[in-house]
Order: sequence, then structure tokens, then C-alpha cells
Amino acid sequence: MSDDSLQIFADEAEDLLDLAEQALLNLDDLNNQASTLDGINDLFRTFHTIKGAAGLFGLDAIVDFTHIVESVLVKIREGGLKVDEEMVSLFLSSRDQLEKLVEQALSGEGALAPDLKETGDSLLKKLEVYLENSSGIDASSDLGDTQLSNQGNANTSVSGSSESDNMKQGVISENWHISLRFGLNTLRNGMDPMSFISYLSKIGDVKDVTLLDDAIPQWSDFDPESCYLGFEIQLSAPNTSKEILEEVFEFVQDDCTIFILPPHSQIDTYIKLIDELPEGDMRIGDILVACGALTLSEKDGILTAQDQISDELMLYGTEQQAPKVGEIAVDSQVVQQEVVDAAVQKQNAQKQQRDSSQQTIRVNALKLENLVNLVGELVIGSANSELNARRIGDVELNEAMENLLHLVEDVRDTTLGLRMVQIGETFNRYKRVVREVSRETGKDIELEIHGAETELDKTLVEKIGDPLMHLVRNAVDHGIESPEKRIAANKPAKGIVSLDAFHDSGSVVIQIKDNGGGLSKEKIINKALEKGLITAGQQLTDQETFRLIFEAGFSTAETVSNISGRGVGMDVVRKNIEALRGHVEMESEEGTGTTISIRLPLTLAIIDGFQVRVGDAQYIVPLDMVEECIELNDALRGGDENANYVNLRGEILPFMRLGDIFNPKQNDSDLGGQNEEIIEEETACGRKHSDNIIVVHFAGKKAGFVVDELLGEHQTVIKPLGKVFQNLKGISGTTILGSGEVAMIIDIPEMVDRVINSGDKRFVSNSVH
Repeated sequence: MSDDSLQIFADEAEDLLDLAEQALLNLDDLNNQASTLDGINDLFRTFHTIKGAAGLFGLDAIVDFTHIVESVLVKIREGGLKVDEEMVSLFLSSRDQLEKLVEQALSGEGALAPDLKETGDSLLKKLEVYLENSSGIDASSDLGDTQLSNQGNANTSVSGSSESDNMKQGVISENWHISLRFGLNTLRNGMDPMSFISYLSKIGDVKDVTLLDDAIPQWSDFDPESCYLGFEIQLSAPNTSKEILEEVFEFVQDDCTIFILPPHSQIDTYIKLIDELPEGDMRIGDILVACGALTLSEKDGILTAQDQISDELMLYGTEQQAPKVGEIAVDSQVVQQEVVDAAVQKQNAQKQQRDSSQQTIRVNALKLENLVNLVGELVIGSANSELNARRIGDVELNEAMENLLHLVEDVRDTTLGLRMVQIGETFNRYKRVVREVSRETGKDIELEIHGAETELDKTLVEKIGDPLMHLVRNAVDHGIESPEKRIAANKPAKGIVSLDAFHDSGSVVIQIKDNGGGLSKEKIINKALEKGLITAGQQLTDQETFRLIFEAGFSTAETVSNISGRGVGMDVVRKNIEALRGHVEMESEEGTGTTISIRLPLTLAIIDGFQVRVGDAQYIVPLDMVEECIELNDALRGGDENANYVNLRGEILPFMRLGDIFNPKQNDSDLGGQNEEIIEEETACGRKHSDNIIVVHFAGKKAGFVVDELLGEHQTVIKPLGKVFQNLKGISGTTILGSGEVAMIIDIPEMVDRVINSGDKRFVSNSVH
């Protein structure tokens, strides 16, 4: 077994285990039997697929453990068990155990680690409790280790039953019908035909056995070591499956002819399972196997028979086609016609949706990262080519470059789209967190998810996972009160934590809301005074007060638990989000709840930017945050040249000169030298020098930045700042221009806050819309 093959199995198992966890966590209403059964069916299919794949690789530890989990699920599907919260928790723990078993298999270690074996044994004991009262086969038993009795069972009769005769004629029974023809070498291989009947009696009630002796030859040709017998068996076993019955004959099925026809009562179950199969490109045989109507060995036998018939037809030169798989299955009495008809309908529905379905392939993350980097270099190279084409001034060359730039832009957008994934997969992970923490704290909490289809760069999704985990746990532990406190406050006993994602102003906003007790501003201020974060009498806005929560070591929790309350984490959350060029804000109302909003860029690689000049330097403003550009004139200033705001169509807009921030030596009173040369050069070229304001918006706030010149749109490849510039304020990254020069990318969230906080407080409230 190659490492590559094992890695493929591990990747598939990881996806299946994620599906299993979601199927369990989606069992919200355990009183809704139909909904619960749907979830159990999904769960059974995922575990069964893992078991089958593990069997191909000889991973016995995974096969044995999954087999027992499967047996409990079979008992639930057949109505022998009712799902409750404890059972869901047991299945979740079993899912975790399987994940660890897959990890060990991937590592190549032989024997199970002691802690892994101990956990597995504990889970098996709990699972076997649910199987103790089952009338079906004990899932933990192994046919190879079972001593099969050589004596007949008291309930077994060998006769020419009319019921068996009816089965041969195609009359549907309410019992399992097993048609068994032993191979000639059965006795030589040490197998006793009667022992199988004895073993079947442990699974169910053997109603009738008809002996088939028509294969016995004349006495002169009789070989005492050969087996010439066969059986037609009627078995009543409502709590079993076709797969379990086939496993009884595992050691003789290669030499024997075995047909197992389910009872009529199974037809509705099979049809329902077929309807619930996921959409995909499946053949009739695969559909029948997936629903349990056929076993894999039966399907292989039917396909072999079909090939033989096809070869015979070709040999005789006939144009007649070989019978279809469903026809052979019905004629062989291994499946009912109604089930085959349902499988045909399912296949037709899948064919109709095949053209519209999206095909996906796995791509190595490093290859995708290299592709994005190459596209970034392509963007920079095309910008350089465009610049040179404009200098040459050739019309045809400029037109060709224009077409090339459009193609580069399309390639860029398509490539970045490859890294976009839906945030819902990340959100779904926290269902289990909320479930387990709420059980641990004795609270009744429901997690609501909105905007799961919102797409975000995969790199961002991976890095935002831990901060979101901390915020969700905080909401469950600190935010939501106990049921008693909620009832006393005239609130529903069940608390709600919601995760919401949506696009806004070129960013992705993720909100974590809870309808809990909210935050006490007084308690936050007192704690801040105690830690020396603020001074007595200092006036803080609500946003400044809540921002103290994100200071290192800050916590208002009265008790420390293993969930939260140590004051470790919220400052890390803020730093991790800001490292992604993101922004985090908090709003809270005591007694009502808390909302934490995280704003993240759509991607960390390439953006559309707006290029401007300030002095002799050029800067990039993210285009999605640019609302408009206007000329700064006396009418906007209102006659006050020293004002740091303008009247923009009746709206107060605070602004700041970027030259005052990034070129402090070149202010209004000391332009001199280089700026005067620039002004003279622009005047000579027929361009009148004037200041321009770029109006930007972020998180509902507006601000203006005064620049010397507007240079237009620019495809911007983001290059992160080095460690030396980690603490540089107002700059979020750099980019390389077509000329080879480096331009700084302005950190709009940081700069908007700086403009508003440094402006006249009389206009702060008016600037927020």
C-alpha cells in the first residue's frame, strides 16, 4: 500500500467524518422521527463508506470499530432503538475515535497507542450495551472465531414446504429467502452445511428449510468427500440486514451459489433510502448496493452474468442486447422489481442534474499558492508593459495592451476565485462547541447560522478559525445566562448565539451575537482603572469602553473556569484579526446581549486599488472603500482654510492631509523645493495644481484624505510588510508599480479612525452614517 493511496483514504475519511459530525449536530429535534431517521441514514452511509475503504487498505482497527458503530445505527434505522442526547454524544465520541485511528494509520504506526486503545475499549463497551437486547447478530462477534454447532436446531425442519415452493415461483414472502447451493469442495474445506443453518438460528427464527438434492449423482459417480446439497431457507429476522446475512456465508461464498431475497416489508425501506441518496453519477447496481438491496458480491455476480450473456450474443452474431442489471437481479430473485424501478427513477433524475452539477477536484494548496504568486507577477509585468506602451505612443500597441490587460484581469479574478470557499463549513464546526459547552455549563443554548454561503479566501478562513472559536466560547460561557437567571429576567430559558456573515464595502463582515446579559460599562471602567489602563475622570465613548476588553489580561469574569475567564485570548483575537488586515468592534447593551463584528478583506493576495500621489510618493487606496473623489475648493471649506472638515452636500465630512502624516516636513507652510517644482511642471503641461479629496467609507464611517494627484485605478499585488515595519501605523502593505517603484497601501480602517478621533468632536457624530 503506497503512501499516496493511504493519503487519499485519509483525505476522504476526513471529509466523511466532517459529514458525520454535521449529521449528528443537525439532529436538533429528536422528537421528529422522520428528521432523525434522515440524519441517521446520512450517518450510516458515512460510517459504512469509511469501513469499506478501510477494509480495502487492511486497516482492521478501523473496520472493527466502525462495524460496531454501524450495527447500532442499523438497530436505530429498524426501530429497535430511539436516539437521545446521550447516544448522540456517544456517536460524536466514536467519530473522534475514528479520526484518531485514521491519523494513526496515516502515521504508519503498527500497534494502537495505549490511550487510544483505552478510549476505544470504553466506547465499545458503551456501544455494546445498545446491542445486548438485539435479536440480530452480535456485531462484535466474528464468524471465524465462532464454534458452529454440528447439530441441527430444534426449530429447523427439513421438508418440502409449500412456502419455499411459492418462493421459487416468485411469490413474495414476509421472511428472508436464502437460496444456497454448496460447492463440491465445501466438505473438503472443513465446512459443515448444517452448521450454517444452526448459526442462522442465532440471528432470527428459521421458519423452513427445503433440502435440494437434485445434484446428487449416480452411485457409481458419487464422491463421499464432495458436497451435492443445497437449501432453500425461510428466515424471520426483522432486525437484520442483507449484509449481515451475507457475512454468515463469508467463508464459503467463493465456492457456493447464494441468493438472498429480502422480505416484502423491506421494499418501502429500500425505496426510501434510494430517494435519500445524494445526487451523483451512479449506476443501477451502485444504487442498489447503496440502499442495501444488493451486496457487493451479488452485484459482482450479476455483472459477471451480464458479461457472459453479452459474450454469447456476440459469439452468435445477434444484435440482441444483454439484459440490464436490474432485470438479471429480479430474475435471480435477489431484489424485488419495485426496488429496481425506484433505482431506475433515481438514475434518471441524476442524469438530468448531471449537466448542471459542479465537479470538484482536490488541488495541493502549495500549487494553488504558487499559481496565485505567478498571477501576481503577471499583473506586475503587464502593468510595466502598459507603461512602456504608453511611452512609445503606438496606437496599435496600446490597443493590444488594453486587450491584454482585460485578459490578465480575468485570469486574476478566476485564479483568486479558486481560493474562495464558503464560510459555512467553518461555522458548522462550532455547533459541536456550543453543544458541548452548553451541556458542561448546564445551559440551554441554540446556535443559529446565517450567511453560510458567503465566500472568503481560504487562507483567511483557516486563520480566522481560532479567533472565532474563542469568541463563540466566550459568548456561550460569559454571554448567555443560566436558565434560572434568564427566566427571572423575563427572557426565554433557551439562549441564542448566532453567527452571521455578509459582504459590505469590499469586506466580509462576520458577526457573533448573543442575547445574553450583555456587558456592564461600569464594571469594564472599574477594571480598567484597577489595571491602570485609563485614568480617573477620563471620558470614554461606548466604543472606546468596549475596546478595553481587547487589552492583554483584561477580564471581568468573576470566576475562572476551564472554558474562559483568565483574561487570556481577547487581545490575541484582536492581534490575529489585525494581522489579517482586519478590524474588530464590539457593541453591547446590558441585559440585552452583545455583538462582535469582524471585518476582513476578501483576499490577502490581489486587490483593485486606486493610485494617488502625495509629494513625490505614490500610494494605493483599496478601490472598494473609495466612494468618490472631489476637488477641495473654497466652497467646500466654507471660507475657513484651517478647517479639518468640509460640507459635502449637507453632510459634515472630516478630512486629513496624507502629506501631514507621511511627509510631516512638507506641510502647508513649507511646501518649497520639490513640491514647487512639481507645481511648475504641472502648470507647464497645462494642468492646474489643486488638492483633491478621496472620500472613503468603512464600517458606516466616512472620512476624506487630501492628496496631490489622482492617478486612477491600479491592479494591486499585495506584498506584506517585513518584521521591521510591523508596528507601522496607517500602512497595511506594499505593492510594486509598473515602473518598478514601491507604493504603500493605505490602511483605511486605521486612517478613518484617526481622522474621526482627531477631528472636532462636534462633527464626529455627524460623520457616522
